[in-house]
Amino acid sequence: MDAVPHTHPRRDALRLGAIAGAALLTAPALPAFAATAHFRHGVASGDPLPDRVVLWTRVTPTDDALPGSGVGPTVTVSHEVAEDAAFTRVVVRGSTTTGPDRDHTVKLDVAGLQPGRHYFYRFALDGQTSPVGRTKTAPAAGAAVAGLRFGVVSCSNWQSGRFAAYRHLAERGDLDAVVHLGDYLYEYGPGEFGSGRPHEPAREVLSLSDYRVRHAQYKTDPELQQLHAAYPWVITIDDHEVANDAWSGGAENHTEGAEGAYVTRRAVAMRAYREWMPVRTGADGRIYRRLRFGTLAELTMLDLRTYRSQQVGTDIGRADDPDRSITGAEQLAFVRDGLVGSDARWKLVGNPVMFSPVLVPALPQAIGRPLAELIGVPADGVPINVDQWDGYQHDRRVLIDALAANGVQNTVFLTGDIHTSWAFEVPYDAALYPFTRRTVATELVVPSVTSDNIDELTGAPPRSVSLAAEASLTTLNRHLKWVELDSHGYTVLDVAPERVRMDWYFLADRSRADSPATLARTFTVPAGTQRLR
Repeated sequence: MDAVPHTHPRRDALRLGAIAGAALLTAPALPAFAATAHFRHGVASGDPLPDRVVLWTRVTPTDDALPGSGVGPTVTVSHEVAEDAAFTRVVVRGSTTTGPDRDHTVKLDVAGLQPGRHYFYRFALDGQTSPVGRTKTAPAAGAAVAGLRFGVVSCSNWQSGRFAAYRHLAERGDLDAVVHLGDYLYEYGPGEFGSGRPHEPAREVLSLSDYRVRHAQYKTDPELQQLHAAYPWVITIDDHEVANDAWSGGAENHTEGAEGAYVTRRAVAMRAYREWMPVRTGADGRIYRRLRFGTLAELTMLDLRTYRSQQVGTDIGRADDPDRSITGAEQLAFVRDGLVGSDARWKLVGNPVMFSPVLVPALPQAIGRPLAELIGVPADGVPINVDQWDGYQHDRRVLIDALAANGVQNTVFLTGDIHTSWAFEVPYDAALYPFTRRTVATELVVPSVTSDNIDELTGAPPRSVSLAAEASLTTLNRHLKWVELDSHGYTVLDVAPERVRMDWYFLADRSRADSPATLARTFTVPAGTQRLR
Protein backbone atom coordinates (compact mmCIF):
# COMPACT_ATOMS: atom_id res chain seq x y z
CA MET A 1 0.00 0.00 0.00
CA ASP A 2 1.11 3.59 -0.45
CA ALA A 3 2.85 5.32 2.43
CA VAL A 4 0.72 7.61 4.57
CA PRO A 5 2.36 10.48 6.50
CA HIS A 6 1.96 9.89 10.21
CA THR A 7 1.29 13.17 11.97
CA HIS A 8 -1.96 12.49 13.85
CA PRO A 9 -1.75 9.05 15.47
CA ARG A 10 -5.23 9.10 17.00
CA ARG A 11 -6.73 10.25 13.72
CA ASP A 12 -4.85 7.44 11.95
CA ALA A 13 -6.29 4.91 14.39
CA LEU A 14 -9.81 6.08 13.69
CA ARG A 15 -9.28 6.23 9.92
CA LEU A 16 -7.85 2.69 9.89
CA GLY A 17 -10.95 1.22 11.51
CA ALA A 18 -10.08 1.09 15.19
CA ILE A 19 -12.36 -1.08 17.22
CA ALA A 20 -13.78 -1.57 20.67
CA GLY A 21 -15.17 1.52 22.28
CA ALA A 22 -13.85 4.74 23.63
CA ALA A 23 -11.88 3.06 26.38
CA LEU A 24 -9.60 1.51 23.76
CA LEU A 25 -9.09 4.72 21.86
CA THR A 26 -8.47 7.13 24.71
CA ALA A 27 -6.64 7.02 28.00
CA PRO A 28 -6.73 9.61 30.79
CA ALA A 29 -4.05 12.21 30.15
CA LEU A 30 -0.73 12.14 31.98
CA PRO A 31 0.40 15.34 33.69
CA ALA A 32 3.61 16.92 32.42
CA PHE A 33 6.66 15.79 34.33
CA ALA A 34 10.36 16.42 34.73
CA ALA A 35 13.12 14.54 36.49
CA THR A 36 14.11 15.62 39.99
CA ALA A 37 17.34 15.12 41.91
CA HIS A 38 16.02 11.98 43.58
CA PHE A 39 14.15 10.61 40.54
CA ARG A 40 16.43 10.80 37.50
CA HIS A 41 15.47 7.61 35.69
CA GLY A 42 11.73 7.91 35.34
CA VAL A 43 9.01 5.45 36.32
CA ALA A 44 7.70 2.31 34.66
CA SER A 45 5.07 -0.39 34.95
CA GLY A 46 4.78 -3.85 33.46
CA ASP A 47 3.24 -7.32 33.25
CA PRO A 48 -0.39 -6.29 33.90
CA LEU A 49 -2.69 -8.89 35.43
CA PRO A 50 -6.38 -8.34 36.22
CA ASP A 51 -5.65 -7.43 39.85
CA ARG A 52 -2.06 -6.26 39.87
CA VAL A 53 0.82 -4.68 37.99
CA VAL A 54 4.57 -4.27 38.50
CA LEU A 55 5.67 -0.70 39.32
CA TRP A 56 9.27 0.50 39.08
CA THR A 57 11.53 3.47 39.72
CA ARG A 58 15.09 4.26 40.79
CA VAL A 59 16.06 6.79 43.45
CA THR A 60 19.27 8.79 43.88
CA PRO A 61 19.14 9.64 47.60
CA THR A 62 22.58 11.30 47.66
CA ASP A 63 24.80 12.75 44.97
CA ASP A 64 27.28 9.89 45.30
CA ALA A 65 24.63 7.14 45.11
CA LEU A 66 25.00 6.82 41.37
CA PRO A 67 24.04 3.72 39.38
CA GLY A 68 26.62 0.98 39.70
CA SER A 69 28.51 2.81 42.45
CA GLY A 70 27.54 0.45 45.25
CA VAL A 71 27.34 3.36 47.69
CA GLY A 72 24.61 5.38 49.31
CA PRO A 73 22.21 4.94 52.22
CA THR A 74 19.32 2.57 52.61
CA VAL A 75 16.16 4.65 52.28
CA THR A 76 12.40 4.24 52.51
CA VAL A 77 10.47 5.17 49.37
CA SER A 78 6.71 5.64 49.47
CA HIS A 79 4.29 4.96 46.65
CA GLU A 80 0.69 5.78 45.77
CA VAL A 81 -1.69 4.35 43.19
CA ALA A 82 -4.80 6.33 42.30
CA GLU A 83 -7.76 6.30 39.95
CA ASP A 84 -7.03 9.85 38.80
CA ALA A 85 -3.96 11.87 37.85
CA ALA A 86 -4.59 14.38 40.66
CA PHE A 87 -4.45 11.54 43.25
CA THR A 88 -7.75 12.52 44.85
CA ARG A 89 -8.90 8.87 44.71
CA VAL A 90 -5.93 6.91 46.06
CA VAL A 91 -6.51 3.14 46.21
CA VAL A 92 -3.06 1.93 47.33
CA ARG A 93 -0.48 3.50 49.65
CA GLY A 94 2.69 1.91 50.88
CA SER A 95 6.44 2.11 51.26
CA THR A 96 9.49 -0.04 50.68
CA THR A 97 13.19 0.16 51.41
CA THR A 98 15.98 0.12 48.87
CA GLY A 99 19.70 0.61 48.92
CA PRO A 100 22.98 -0.09 47.15
CA ASP A 101 22.42 -3.86 47.28
CA ARG A 102 19.79 -3.43 44.55
CA ASP A 103 21.28 -0.28 43.01
CA HIS A 104 18.60 1.86 44.69
CA THR A 105 15.90 0.50 42.38
CA VAL A 106 12.33 0.07 43.62
CA LYS A 107 10.20 -2.70 42.15
CA LEU A 108 6.75 -3.56 43.49
CA ASP A 109 4.04 -6.03 42.49
CA VAL A 110 1.03 -3.94 43.53
CA ALA A 111 -2.14 -5.99 44.09
CA GLY A 112 -5.74 -5.19 44.99
CA LEU A 113 -6.57 -3.43 41.71
CA GLN A 114 -9.66 -3.75 39.52
CA PRO A 115 -9.47 -5.45 36.09
CA GLY A 116 -9.34 -3.44 32.88
CA ARG A 117 -8.78 -0.10 34.64
CA HIS A 118 -6.39 2.78 34.15
CA TYR A 119 -4.43 3.81 37.24
CA PHE A 120 -1.90 6.51 38.02
CA TYR A 121 1.10 5.97 40.28
CA ARG A 122 3.98 7.92 41.81
CA PHE A 123 6.80 7.56 44.31
CA ALA A 124 8.20 9.94 46.91
CA LEU A 125 11.44 10.33 48.85
CA ASP A 126 12.43 13.11 51.25
CA GLY A 127 9.68 15.41 50.04
CA GLN A 128 10.44 14.93 46.35
CA THR A 129 7.85 13.26 44.14
CA SER A 130 8.60 11.20 41.07
CA PRO A 131 7.05 11.76 37.67
CA VAL A 132 3.54 10.34 37.49
CA GLY A 133 3.05 7.13 35.54
CA ARG A 134 -0.12 5.75 34.00
CA THR A 135 -0.76 2.03 33.79
CA LYS A 136 -3.63 -0.32 33.01
CA THR A 137 -4.61 -3.68 34.41
CA ALA A 138 -5.56 -6.61 32.18
CA PRO A 139 -9.23 -7.46 31.71
CA ALA A 140 -10.70 -10.19 33.90
CA ALA A 141 -9.73 -13.65 32.67
CA GLY A 142 -13.26 -14.49 31.51
CA ALA A 143 -14.21 -11.06 30.22
CA ALA A 144 -15.47 -10.72 26.65
CA VAL A 145 -13.12 -8.04 25.33
CA ALA A 146 -14.07 -6.10 22.21
CA GLY A 147 -10.54 -5.08 21.29
CA LEU A 148 -6.93 -4.68 22.35
CA ARG A 149 -4.09 -2.61 20.98
CA PHE A 150 -0.37 -3.09 21.60
CA GLY A 151 2.70 -1.19 20.51
CA VAL A 152 5.31 -3.76 19.45
CA VAL A 153 9.02 -2.90 19.26
CA SER A 154 12.49 -4.45 19.27
CA CYS A 155 16.20 -3.70 18.97
CA SER A 156 16.76 -0.26 20.48
CA ASN A 157 20.46 0.57 20.30
CA TRP A 158 21.42 3.83 22.07
CA GLN A 159 24.45 4.31 19.81
CA SER A 160 22.49 3.96 16.56
CA GLY A 161 20.03 6.80 16.98
CA ARG A 162 17.28 8.41 19.02
CA PHE A 163 14.15 6.72 20.26
CA ALA A 164 11.59 8.64 18.21
CA ALA A 165 9.60 5.43 17.82
CA TYR A 166 8.96 5.47 21.56
CA ARG A 167 7.73 9.07 21.40
CA HIS A 168 5.24 8.27 18.65
CA LEU A 169 3.81 5.36 20.62
CA ALA A 170 3.60 7.43 23.81
CA GLU A 171 1.73 10.21 22.04
CA ARG A 172 -0.95 7.89 20.63
CA GLY A 173 -2.77 7.50 23.93
CA ASP A 174 -4.68 4.45 22.69
CA LEU A 175 -2.56 1.42 23.66
CA ASP A 176 -3.26 -1.24 26.25
CA ALA A 177 0.44 -2.11 26.60
CA VAL A 178 3.81 -2.06 24.88
CA VAL A 179 5.43 -5.37 23.93
CA HIS A 180 9.23 -5.27 23.67
CA LEU A 181 10.68 -8.37 22.01
CA GLY A 182 14.25 -7.98 23.19
CA ASP A 183 17.53 -6.14 22.67
CA TYR A 184 16.22 -3.37 24.91
CA LEU A 185 19.86 -2.36 25.32
CA TYR A 186 23.24 -3.34 23.84
CA GLU A 187 26.44 -4.48 25.49
CA TYR A 188 29.00 -2.91 23.13
CA GLY A 189 31.50 -0.19 23.90
CA PRO A 190 31.47 3.23 22.18
CA GLY A 191 31.69 2.95 18.39
CA GLU A 192 31.58 -0.86 18.31
CA PHE A 193 28.04 -1.07 16.93
CA GLY A 194 26.63 2.31 16.02
CA SER A 195 28.46 5.61 15.80
CA GLY A 196 26.02 8.07 17.32
CA ARG A 197 25.75 9.04 20.98
CA PRO A 198 28.29 6.93 22.90
CA HIS A 199 27.53 4.23 25.43
CA GLU A 200 28.32 4.48 29.12
CA PRO A 201 30.42 3.07 30.60
CA ALA A 202 32.91 3.68 27.78
CA ARG A 203 33.63 -0.03 27.27
CA GLU A 204 31.88 -3.29 26.62
CA VAL A 205 29.89 -4.15 29.73
CA LEU A 206 31.09 -7.17 31.74
CA SER A 207 30.58 -6.59 35.47
CA LEU A 208 27.49 -6.00 37.61
CA SER A 209 28.45 -2.35 37.93
CA ASP A 210 28.86 -2.09 34.14
CA TYR A 211 25.42 -3.51 33.40
CA ARG A 212 23.81 -1.31 36.03
CA VAL A 213 25.38 1.80 34.52
CA ARG A 214 24.27 0.78 31.02
CA HIS A 215 20.67 0.23 32.17
CA ALA A 216 20.75 3.58 33.91
CA GLN A 217 21.97 5.34 30.77
CA TYR A 218 19.08 3.98 28.71
CA LYS A 219 16.62 5.00 31.42
CA THR A 220 17.74 8.64 31.07
CA ASP A 221 16.48 8.85 27.48
CA PRO A 222 13.48 11.22 27.47
CA GLU A 223 11.52 9.30 24.83
CA LEU A 224 12.06 6.01 26.64
CA GLN A 225 10.97 7.62 29.92
CA GLN A 226 7.90 9.03 28.18
CA LEU A 227 6.79 5.65 26.84
CA HIS A 228 7.48 3.81 30.10
CA ALA A 229 5.35 6.35 31.96
CA ALA A 230 2.50 6.10 29.45
CA TYR A 231 1.72 2.35 29.41
CA PRO A 232 2.62 -0.95 31.04
CA TRP A 233 5.30 -2.89 29.17
CA VAL A 234 5.55 -6.64 28.57
CA ILE A 235 9.19 -7.40 27.85
CA THR A 236 11.47 -10.32 27.15
CA ILE A 237 15.19 -10.67 26.52
CA ASP A 238 17.10 -11.48 23.38
CA ASP A 239 20.89 -11.68 23.25
CA HIS A 240 22.27 -8.15 23.69
CA GLU A 241 20.94 -7.84 27.22
CA VAL A 242 23.94 -10.10 27.93
CA ALA A 243 26.09 -10.50 24.78
CA ASN A 244 25.63 -11.02 21.04
CA ASP A 245 24.43 -14.45 19.85
CA ALA A 246 24.13 -15.77 23.39
CA TRP A 247 23.38 -19.40 24.17
CA SER A 248 23.17 -21.27 27.47
CA GLY A 249 26.93 -21.67 27.85
CA GLY A 250 28.43 -18.69 26.04
CA ALA A 251 28.07 -16.05 23.34
CA GLU A 252 29.73 -14.95 20.12
CA ASN A 253 30.64 -11.67 21.85
CA HIS A 254 32.23 -13.28 24.90
CA THR A 255 35.81 -14.53 25.21
CA GLU A 256 35.94 -17.10 27.96
CA GLY A 257 38.79 -16.39 30.36
CA ALA A 258 39.85 -13.02 28.96
CA GLU A 259 36.39 -11.63 29.76
CA GLY A 260 35.81 -13.88 32.76
CA ALA A 261 33.42 -16.82 32.94
CA TYR A 262 30.29 -16.51 30.83
CA VAL A 263 28.16 -18.01 33.59
CA THR A 264 29.24 -15.14 35.84
CA ARG A 265 28.69 -12.52 33.17
CA ARG A 266 25.20 -13.79 32.47
CA ALA A 267 24.34 -13.92 36.16
CA VAL A 268 25.31 -10.29 36.76
CA ALA A 269 23.64 -9.12 33.55
CA MET A 270 20.38 -10.75 34.55
CA ARG A 271 20.64 -9.47 38.11
CA ALA A 272 20.87 -5.92 36.75
CA TYR A 273 18.03 -6.69 34.33
CA ARG A 274 15.74 -7.85 37.14
CA GLU A 275 16.62 -4.76 39.18
CA TRP A 276 16.09 -2.25 36.38
CA MET A 277 13.17 -3.66 34.37
CA PRO A 278 9.43 -3.78 35.21
CA VAL A 279 9.29 -7.53 34.61
CA ARG A 280 7.72 -10.18 36.84
CA THR A 281 10.13 -13.14 37.04
CA GLY A 282 9.79 -16.53 38.68
CA ALA A 283 11.52 -17.47 41.92
CA ASP A 284 14.23 -19.11 39.84
CA GLY A 285 14.61 -15.99 37.68
CA ARG A 286 12.53 -17.49 34.88
CA ILE A 287 11.36 -14.82 32.44
CA TYR A 288 9.21 -16.84 30.03
CA ARG A 289 5.58 -16.44 31.04
CA ARG A 290 2.01 -16.01 29.86
CA LEU A 291 -0.44 -13.13 30.26
CA ARG A 292 -4.15 -13.28 29.52
CA PHE A 293 -6.35 -10.45 28.27
CA GLY A 294 -9.90 -11.69 28.84
CA THR A 295 -11.16 -14.24 26.35
CA LEU A 296 -9.72 -12.29 23.42
CA ALA A 297 -5.99 -13.00 23.70
CA GLU A 298 -3.22 -14.79 25.53
CA LEU A 299 0.33 -13.50 25.16
CA THR A 300 3.15 -16.00 25.71
CA MET A 301 6.57 -14.38 26.10
CA LEU A 302 9.53 -16.63 25.27
CA ASP A 303 13.15 -16.68 26.44
CA LEU A 304 15.21 -18.08 23.56
CA ARG A 305 18.71 -17.50 24.98
CA THR A 306 18.90 -18.93 28.50
CA TYR A 307 18.26 -22.57 27.69
CA ARG A 308 19.38 -22.94 24.08
CA SER A 309 22.07 -25.22 22.70
CA GLN A 310 25.04 -23.63 20.98
CA GLN A 311 24.44 -22.54 17.38
CA VAL A 312 25.61 -25.10 14.82
CA GLY A 313 27.71 -22.66 12.78
CA THR A 314 28.32 -23.99 9.28
CA ASP A 315 27.43 -27.59 10.22
CA ILE A 316 23.83 -27.18 9.14
CA GLY A 317 23.31 -30.93 8.99
CA ARG A 318 22.86 -30.70 12.77
CA ALA A 319 20.12 -28.05 12.54
CA ASP A 320 17.42 -30.70 12.99
CA ASP A 321 19.21 -32.70 15.70
CA PRO A 322 16.55 -33.60 18.31
CA ASP A 323 19.18 -33.37 21.05
CA ARG A 324 19.56 -29.64 20.37
CA SER A 325 17.02 -27.09 21.62
CA ILE A 326 16.33 -23.37 21.35
CA THR A 327 13.84 -23.38 24.24
CA GLY A 328 14.91 -26.17 26.56
CA ALA A 329 12.52 -29.05 27.26
CA GLU A 330 10.53 -27.33 30.03
CA GLN A 331 9.88 -24.13 28.09
CA LEU A 332 9.01 -26.07 24.91
CA ALA A 333 6.35 -27.99 26.84
CA PHE A 334 5.13 -24.73 28.38
CA VAL A 335 4.55 -23.05 25.03
CA ARG A 336 3.23 -26.19 23.27
CA ASP A 337 0.75 -27.05 26.01
CA GLY A 338 -0.27 -23.44 26.39
CA LEU A 339 -1.08 -23.03 22.70
CA VAL A 340 -2.92 -26.34 22.48
CA GLY A 341 -4.87 -25.82 25.69
CA SER A 342 -5.76 -22.14 25.34
CA ASP A 343 -9.38 -21.11 24.95
CA ALA A 344 -8.44 -17.53 24.09
CA ARG A 345 -9.53 -16.33 20.66
CA TRP A 346 -5.99 -15.27 19.69
CA LYS A 347 -2.77 -16.96 20.77
CA LEU A 348 0.01 -14.36 20.56
CA VAL A 349 3.63 -15.42 20.98
CA GLY A 350 6.31 -12.87 21.92
CA ASN A 351 9.11 -14.53 20.00
CA PRO A 352 12.59 -12.95 20.08
CA VAL A 353 13.98 -14.63 16.92
CA MET A 354 12.34 -15.59 13.63
CA PHE A 355 10.20 -18.74 13.74
CA SER A 356 9.38 -19.24 10.05
CA PRO A 357 11.75 -21.14 7.77
CA VAL A 358 13.79 -18.86 5.52
CA LEU A 359 16.19 -19.89 2.79
CA VAL A 360 18.82 -17.24 2.07
CA PRO A 361 19.39 -16.85 -1.68
CA ALA A 362 22.70 -16.34 -3.43
CA LEU A 363 23.20 -12.61 -3.93
CA PRO A 364 25.88 -10.27 -5.30
CA GLN A 365 28.59 -9.57 -2.71
CA ALA A 366 27.56 -5.92 -2.36
CA ILE A 367 24.28 -6.99 -0.81
CA GLY A 368 25.01 -10.59 0.17
CA ARG A 369 27.72 -9.77 2.69
CA PRO A 370 25.71 -7.11 4.58
CA LEU A 371 22.65 -9.37 4.57
CA ALA A 372 24.77 -12.22 5.92
CA GLU A 373 26.14 -9.92 8.64
CA LEU A 374 22.66 -8.76 9.59
CA ILE A 375 21.10 -12.19 9.89
CA GLY A 376 24.19 -13.97 11.22
CA VAL A 377 25.26 -16.36 8.46
CA PRO A 378 28.56 -16.71 6.56
CA ALA A 379 28.64 -14.64 3.37
CA ASP A 380 29.67 -17.61 1.25
CA GLY A 381 27.00 -19.99 1.75
CA VAL A 382 25.02 -21.20 4.72
CA PRO A 383 21.47 -20.95 3.32
CA ILE A 384 19.73 -20.63 6.70
CA ASN A 385 20.14 -18.44 9.77
CA VAL A 386 21.27 -20.85 12.45
CA ASP A 387 20.64 -18.32 15.27
CA GLN A 388 16.90 -18.45 14.52
CA TRP A 389 14.48 -21.36 14.81
CA ASP A 390 15.95 -22.54 11.47
CA GLY A 391 18.95 -23.68 13.49
CA TYR A 392 16.73 -25.64 15.91
CA GLN A 393 14.31 -27.34 13.54
CA HIS A 394 13.25 -30.16 15.86
CA ASP A 395 11.77 -27.73 18.39
CA ARG A 396 9.96 -25.89 15.61
CA ARG A 397 8.57 -29.13 14.23
CA VAL A 398 7.24 -30.06 17.69
CA LEU A 399 5.23 -26.82 17.79
CA ILE A 400 4.08 -26.99 14.17
CA ASP A 401 2.93 -30.59 14.57
CA ALA A 402 1.11 -29.72 17.81
CA LEU A 403 -0.73 -26.82 16.16
CA ALA A 404 -1.66 -28.97 13.17
CA ALA A 405 -2.66 -32.12 15.06
CA ASN A 406 -4.89 -30.24 17.48
CA GLY A 407 -6.46 -27.86 14.97
CA VAL A 408 -5.19 -24.82 16.85
CA GLN A 409 -6.21 -21.63 15.12
CA ASN A 410 -5.29 -17.97 15.39
CA THR A 411 -1.66 -18.32 16.52
CA VAL A 412 0.41 -15.23 15.69
CA PHE A 413 4.14 -15.03 16.32
CA LEU A 414 5.37 -11.50 17.08
CA THR A 415 9.07 -11.39 16.32
CA GLY A 416 12.05 -9.05 16.74
CA ASP A 417 15.84 -9.51 16.53
CA ILE A 418 16.51 -9.05 12.83
CA HIS A 419 16.11 -5.22 12.66
CA THR A 420 13.85 -5.44 9.58
CA SER A 421 10.20 -6.01 8.66
CA TRP A 422 8.73 -9.32 7.46
CA ALA A 423 5.29 -10.95 7.20
CA PHE A 424 4.89 -14.74 6.91
CA GLU A 425 2.28 -17.40 6.64
CA VAL A 426 3.90 -20.15 8.74
CA PRO A 427 3.75 -23.27 6.55
CA TYR A 428 3.15 -26.80 7.75
CA ASP A 429 5.72 -27.88 5.17
CA ALA A 430 7.70 -25.09 3.48
CA ALA A 431 8.68 -27.24 0.50
CA LEU A 432 5.06 -28.15 -0.25
CA TYR A 433 3.55 -24.76 0.60
CA PRO A 434 3.47 -23.49 -3.02
CA PHE A 435 1.25 -26.47 -3.86
CA THR A 436 -0.79 -27.09 -0.70
CA ARG A 437 -0.90 -23.59 0.84
CA ARG A 438 -1.24 -25.36 4.20
CA THR A 439 -0.47 -23.05 7.13
CA VAL A 440 -0.52 -23.38 10.91
CA ALA A 441 0.09 -19.78 12.05
CA THR A 442 1.24 -16.37 10.92
CA GLU A 443 4.35 -14.40 11.87
CA LEU A 444 4.77 -10.62 11.96
CA VAL A 445 8.33 -9.31 12.34
CA VAL A 446 8.93 -5.78 13.60
CA PRO A 447 11.72 -3.39 12.52
CA SER A 448 14.41 -2.11 14.84
CA VAL A 449 13.82 1.06 16.79
CA THR A 450 17.34 2.17 15.82
CA SER A 451 19.70 -0.78 15.25
CA ASP A 452 21.49 -1.01 11.89
CA ASN A 453 19.92 -2.75 8.93
CA ILE A 454 20.79 -3.17 5.24
CA ASP A 455 21.14 0.43 4.07
CA GLU A 456 23.45 1.29 6.97
CA LEU A 457 25.50 -1.89 6.53
CA THR A 458 25.95 -1.35 2.79
CA GLY A 459 26.31 2.42 2.93
CA ALA A 460 23.82 2.59 0.07
CA PRO A 461 20.79 4.89 -0.08
CA PRO A 462 17.61 3.39 1.37
CA ARG A 463 15.42 1.48 -1.06
CA SER A 464 18.24 0.84 -3.54
CA VAL A 465 20.43 -2.29 -3.32
CA SER A 466 18.10 -3.89 -0.75
CA LEU A 467 15.38 -4.24 -3.37
CA ALA A 468 17.27 -7.10 -5.06
CA ALA A 469 17.55 -8.98 -1.77
CA GLU A 470 13.87 -8.49 -0.99
CA ALA A 471 12.82 -9.76 -4.40
CA SER A 472 15.08 -12.81 -4.10
CA LEU A 473 13.85 -13.64 -0.61
CA THR A 474 10.16 -13.50 -1.54
CA THR A 475 10.77 -15.50 -4.73
CA LEU A 476 12.62 -18.28 -2.91
CA ASN A 477 10.31 -18.31 0.13
CA ARG A 478 6.75 -18.34 -1.15
CA HIS A 479 5.27 -18.20 2.34
CA LEU A 480 7.06 -14.87 2.88
CA LYS A 481 4.50 -12.28 1.82
CA TRP A 482 6.52 -9.12 2.43
CA VAL A 483 9.97 -8.04 3.57
CA GLU A 484 11.49 -4.56 3.93
CA LEU A 485 15.19 -4.45 4.85
CA ASP A 486 15.97 -0.74 5.26
CA SER A 487 13.60 1.05 7.61
CA HIS A 488 13.46 1.61 11.36
CA GLY A 489 10.37 2.25 13.42
CA TYR A 490 7.62 0.49 15.33
CA THR A 491 4.40 -1.44 14.87
CA VAL A 492 0.90 -1.37 16.32
CA LEU A 493 -1.01 -4.63 16.73
CA ASP A 494 -4.78 -4.25 16.77
CA VAL A 495 -6.67 -7.32 18.04
CA ALA A 496 -10.39 -7.91 17.50
CA PRO A 497 -12.43 -11.11 17.64
CA GLU A 498 -12.72 -11.23 13.85
CA ARG A 499 -9.12 -10.35 12.95
CA VAL A 500 -5.65 -9.20 13.96
CA ARG A 501 -4.10 -6.26 12.14
CA MET A 502 -0.48 -5.10 12.22
CA ASP A 503 0.49 -1.60 11.09
CA TRP A 504 4.17 -0.88 10.36
CA TYR A 505 5.32 2.72 10.90
CA PHE A 506 8.72 3.78 9.53
CA LEU A 507 10.82 6.71 10.75
CA ALA A 508 12.15 9.35 8.39
CA ASP A 509 15.43 9.72 10.29
CA ARG A 510 16.48 7.50 13.20
CA SER A 511 19.06 10.10 14.32
CA ARG A 512 16.33 12.61 15.26
CA ALA A 513 14.22 12.46 18.39
CA ASP A 514 11.61 14.51 16.53
CA SER A 515 11.60 12.33 13.40
CA PRO A 516 8.22 12.00 11.71
CA ALA A 517 6.91 8.50 11.01
CA THR A 518 4.99 7.07 8.07
CA LEU A 519 2.38 4.35 8.00
CA ALA A 520 4.17 2.06 5.55
CA ARG A 521 2.30 -1.24 5.46
CA THR A 522 -0.68 -3.05 6.96
CA PHE A 523 -1.46 -6.77 7.08
CA THR A 524 -4.60 -8.39 8.46
CA VAL A 525 -5.05 -11.97 9.68
CA PRO A 526 -8.75 -12.93 9.48
CA ALA A 527 -9.77 -15.25 12.31
CA GLY A 528 -9.66 -18.94 11.47
CA THR A 529 -7.53 -18.56 8.34
CA GLN A 530 -3.83 -18.55 9.34
CA ARG A 531 -3.38 -16.30 6.29
CA LEU A 532 -2.34 -12.72 5.61
CA ARG A 533 -4.54 -10.24 3.79
